[in-house]
Amino acid sequence: MFLLTLKDRKDDGAYAVQNNLGEKVLFLFEEEDDATRYALMLEDDEDKEMEVVEVDDELAIKTCILYNYKYAVITPNDIVIPPKNDNLQED
Repeated sequence: MFLLTLKDRKDDGAYAVQNNLGEKVLFLFEEEDDATRYALMLEDDEDKEMEVVEVDDELAIKTCILYNYKYAVITPNDIVIPPKNDNLQED
C-alpha cells in the first residue's frame, strides 16, 4: 500500500483528510498510480509538494487499529478527490 507525506518530511507524519465529523482519516492506496494522481491533485490545490511512500499493508492497518486512528483503503475502483477547503493534516 501507499500513503502520502509532505516531500522531504516523511518522518513528520502522513497526509490525512478530515471526514464530515472532523476526524482525521488516513488514506491507504492499493495502487501507487492512484496515490501519485491524488498527490498531484493535492499539489495543485495546496501548493505543497507531496511524496508517495510505500508501506507494509498489514503493519499500516495494525498501527491504525492500535492507535484508534481512522483509515480508508483506496482501491483502484474508488475515486477520491481532495476536499477544496481541507488543509494538509499531518499526524
